[in-house]
Amino acid sequence: MNTEKVDVLVIGAGPSGAMAASMVNKNGLKVKIVEKTLFPRFVIGESLLTRCMDHFEEAGVLDVIKEQGYQVKNGAIFLMGEDRCEFDFSEQFTNGWEWTWQVPRDEFDKVIADKVQSMGVDIEYQTTVTDIQFNGSDSITTVTDKDGNEKKIEAKFIIDSSGYGRVIPRLLDLNTPSTLPTRDTLFTQFIDVNRPEGHDSNRIVIVAHRPDVWIWVIPFSNGNTSVGFVGNPDFFKEVNGTPEEKLRTLIASEPLIKDRFVGSEMRFEPISISGYSIAVKQLYGEGFVLTGNSTEFLDPIFSAGVTFATESGVLAGKLVSKKLKGETIDWDTEYVKPILEGVETFRTYIESWYDGTLHKIFFAEKIDQSIKNKICSVLAGYVWDKSNPFVARHKQSVSNLANFLTKKKEKSENK
Repeated sequence: MNTEKVDVLVIGAGPSGAMAASMVNKNGLKVKIVEKTLFPRFVIGESLLTRCMDHFEEAGVLDVIKEQGYQVKNGAIFLMGEDRCEFDFSEQFTNGWEWTWQVPRDEFDKVIADKVQSMGVDIEYQTTVTDIQFNGSDSITTVTDKDGNEKKIEAKFIIDSSGYGRVIPRLLDLNTPSTLPTRDTLFTQFIDVNRPEGHDSNRIVIVAHRPDVWIWVIPFSNGNTSVGFVGNPDFFKEVNGTPEEKLRTLIASEPLIKDRFVGSEMRFEPISISGYSIAVKQLYGEGFVLTGNSTEFLDPIFSAGVTFATESGVLAGKLVSKKLKGETIDWDTEYVKPILEGVETFRTYIESWYDGTLHKIFFAEKIDQSIKNKICSVLAGYVWDKSNPFVARHKQSVSNLANFLTKKKEKSENK
């Protein structure tokens, strides 16, 4: 059996793995990516946050992404009945990027992977990890290619960016249920012939369909638009038929989107993902670190998936490089703590969306602009800016604001 030796093995060629590999490569170490699929391949997570732009720039892939002409995204719009709440990234509290993109992920991920490959990173597609044996921090990984041929890869460290594949969590029994309730999603992409002109194409649109169900509308520059329903499993059981019939029925039931999408051609049969939230028992161990969706995937409501993928990928790549160059790394302080702080901040906003707390804030008659700017920074992905009270004291700040606005509304109605 053939054996290959590298400094760092990265599992997964998505944004998290590509970011990690780029950082390792920049540090002069030999890095290899193995990816079980062949790119381009379809995944969701199509609406980015501006924090990603910092990662793209640091990893050296920003310019090639700019060349693709993807749909610019400069904010978000939330709709509920006749109520509308807009966030403009140019007004955010944190000093950061004011725009990002909405992207077809099959194309987007391949553009990044190709760029990283052109930098000298070896990527082996259609290669599946079947076994990993650790000897201290060193490891021997067994992989199988599309023709069934096996080989071994010796590495000094492994970065698992395998996403939903969750290779190391699966092999080492690290998976654990998420603390978030189970939710499902049903989605497709439409050929958007009825797309309205105007700035709404520059923002993701989130529709509050009912208290426990919401809809995403993500326009792309190629004329297609991603549309998906997210809710508890029982909601989807209320509708009968094929996936296409179910989604068309649901769309027809929502006045805010039905005129745009009823009868429009779907690019593919709607896809359903069930129980997508998942967590892990630990983020690292001797000889490995987990990044992206291999760590914890929360919920797509605020489009945080790619942000955590790139944030953790860049950070892991830098820390692994330092460790292999002889520096002492405190993984708990330098990696686990910041990643979990970001996760917990977003968790507050996710839970506050589903319990209705954020509805009270977003759809309030009037909200102080400086406060809205601070919330906007969270929605832009800057969840590590501790100078923002809606980050540093996220639970307290969101709860207090919602209570204040509720009492203000009640007082006004009682006059």
